[in-house]
Amino acid sequence: MRDLRQQLQECLHGRVCFMGLGNTDYGDDGIGVRLAEELIHAGVPDVVVAGNTPEAFISRIAEEGFDHLVFLDAVDFGDEPGSVVFLNADEIAARFPQISTHKISLGLLAKRVEANGTTRTWLLGVQPASLRCGTSIVAPTLEVLGELLGNLWSTAST
Repeated sequence: MRDLRQQLQECLHGRVCFMGLGNTDYGDDGIGVRLAEELIHAGVPDVVVAGNTPEAFISRIAEEGFDHLVFLDAVDFGDEPGSVVFLNADEIAARFPQISTHKISLGLLAKRVEANGTTRTWLLGVQPASLRCGTSIVAPTLEVLGELLGNLWSTAST
């Protein structure tokens, strides 16, 4: 199986938008927002901190002509806390059809973005350990992903 770095390098080329999702008040649920904030701090362009309302940004992103949109989010996919999954739009819709902490499921949002015919949608999801108020338990995963995405972006932009 290809490692995450290979998957990202193969899939994320051209103009990429990263969208951080989640609620930072609920432990690991905020990992997508925290990762987006790290990317902004690292100078990565086209990063959106959507929090709990990704649907508010979808039309604008669909119209801007991105090659890729990557949702950054905590998702329960039944693995060890801190594990990471990278899925395309069809896989998102199949694994997370309607169950969502967002108003609209990520599967439907991904399909909406891909309806423009130019943007591919992905989910970089992290298995949460706790969604209770407090500190993120999977913070080491946040650090590794922030460094990985920042390095990939800086390599691609040179």
